[in-house]
Amino acid sequence: MASNPANLWVLLGLGLAGIFLFTKKFKKVLREDFGAFIHKLQLLPPPQPAPPKAPHPLTGLTFAVSDLFDIEGYVTGFGHPDWAKTHEAASRTSVVVSTLVEGGATCVGKTVIDELAYSITGENKHYGTPTNPVEPARVPGGSSSGAAVAVAANLVDFSLGVDTVGGVRVPAGFCGIIGFRPSYGAISKIGVLPVSVSLDTVGWFAKDPNILRRVGHVLLQSAFGGQRSPRQIIMADDCFQLLKIPVDRIAQVVVKSTEKHFGRQLLKHEILDVYLNSKVPSLKEFHNKKTNGEVKTSSIRLLANVMQLLHRYEFRSNHEEWINTVKPILEPNLSAQMNEIMELSDAEIELCKSIREEMRSAINSLLKEHLEKKTHCTSILICDDGILVVPTTAYLPPKLGGKEILSEEYQSSSFGLLSIASLSGCCQVTVPLGYYNKCPVSVSLIARHGSDRFLLDTVQTMYKTLQEQAETYVNSKSSNKDSRENSAEMAKEKGNQAFKEQQWQKAISYYNEAIKLNDKNATYYSNRAAAYLELGSFQHAEADCSNAINLDKKNVKAYLRRGTAREMLGYYKDAIEDFKYALVLEPTNKRASLSAERLQKVFAAGY
Repeated sequence: MASNPANLWVLLGLGLAGIFLFTKKFKKVLREDFGAFIHKLQLLPPPQPAPPKAPHPLTGLTFAVSDLFDIEGYVTGFGHPDWAKTHEAASRTSVVVSTLVEGGATCVGKTVIDELAYSITGENKHYGTPTNPVEPARVPGGSSSGAAVAVAANLVDFSLGVDTVGGVRVPAGFCGIIGFRPSYGAISKIGVLPVSVSLDTVGWFAKDPNILRRVGHVLLQSAFGGQRSPRQIIMADDCFQLLKIPVDRIAQVVVKSTEKHFGRQLLKHEILDVYLNSKVPSLKEFHNKKTNGEVKTSSIRLLANVMQLLHRYEFRSNHEEWINTVKPILEPNLSAQMNEIMELSDAEIELCKSIREEMRSAINSLLKEHLEKKTHCTSILICDDGILVVPTTAYLPPKLGGKEILSEEYQSSSFGLLSIASLSGCCQVTVPLGYYNKCPVSVSLIARHGSDRFLLDTVQTMYKTLQEQAETYVNSKSSNKDSRENSAEMAKEKGNQAFKEQQWQKAISYYNEAIKLNDKNATYYSNRAAAYLELGSFQHAEADCSNAINLDKKNVKAYLRRGTAREMLGYYKDAIEDFKYALVLEPTNKRASLSAERLQKVFAAGY
């Protein structure tokens, strides 16, 4: 039976419509999970124990894991398709994932990481870069980018990542959530792909500090108990000077929150550069090897170098055989760093390891408090309840595809801050503090090695107040700005009234006041120029008009007044250009037309 052409067209139309709907639905799915996941799956917890036994501690919570954690039956992809192609599916689930599932949580998927978990940008050309839910035009941060995005987008209650040189702390900061890097060795790494064995830690993300703490108690195998309060909170003042946003935006929030919770007496200030120079003697030797002692470099920037060298050396040691055998196409920056490491001597690596050991001792010592208890004899009580406060990163999240993140300044300042916990092995938590220019900002709290539970307790105690103080700070700044702008407008109106009354000097005084309060308003400069013209102060008038035009290229009055000032100063050609430009903006402006025509005749006559 012959096919009816009309029916064929109908079928074709239905087919195309189906493809369109499928494509639309597929795009919606991608958009809804923000590109965070590589595999969706489900690992269900065991049945709840019968009463009177307590339910599982993580009951009702869902979580995702970075594609570094083994899950039985799935290939651990390591952020690169060639790795996935050359490795078998895992035969066992990693200890940390099994522990969480047995604790009552449901694992729902594996998430995107940076290529070979190496970078801190969060970008991955092979699987796509997960979308930062807070600021889609910015990078999500890495290496555990998908895990952070899954939490920030409310797709899961918490997630797992690996923090080597910032892999949990950076994406937490860039996505506006909490990220915890535990003490080195505190969490089992069995069934987790190694990146840099002496720096790797299993960390986790959450939005809720209570969930962060619940996960911590399960993974750290510690029972809930009485919370300890910090005995000292140390602000690393020189670290805050590395910030590329106003220092007070973070520092004052922490100070106010500390004062509210614990009192001002707990606050201390430290110049970390000076402290580390005295407590980490191998840094001087490292500095001399790098610069021949000719250039003064801060200890924080030197630590960034040390951490990066260890990271690269240990990464290459772990994966050199695979790289040489498979010859995968790697990011140019990664390839360059692998080649650079080949030039390192054993002595340089040993020096880096010495610095790492000295760092642990130095930071632990800084966060101890020696309390004298005077009885019939004097004794010393040592408390480990100190907190070191530093910025998480120096920068706001860079734009997608931007080169800023590869610059020497970015790497040096960011890795310097991140190296404090990575090299000392101490625990660190990233806490969000709202936004600056629509981008998330955060602060980091560091506690001694082994003080993980204490740090989790401190975050839970301070979190709400930190958020309130961040909001108060932003609102007060906004309120101050509004108040200054309103006062500036009032001063301008008084100046206008004085101008109408031909009190030129008085008008200038009011316009001066308006400009002091708000120097970004073109009208204030233009109005003051008008008063200067009346007084015959033509140079002042010209300067004010130029300021007004720089602020507002379409300010016709500023062009007219500058033209007048230049005419009186004898700058006829420049004056003609000003009047002509005013005509471009307002073709019917008679004053501009007549002035330009008159000056052209004067100019043509040779004056």
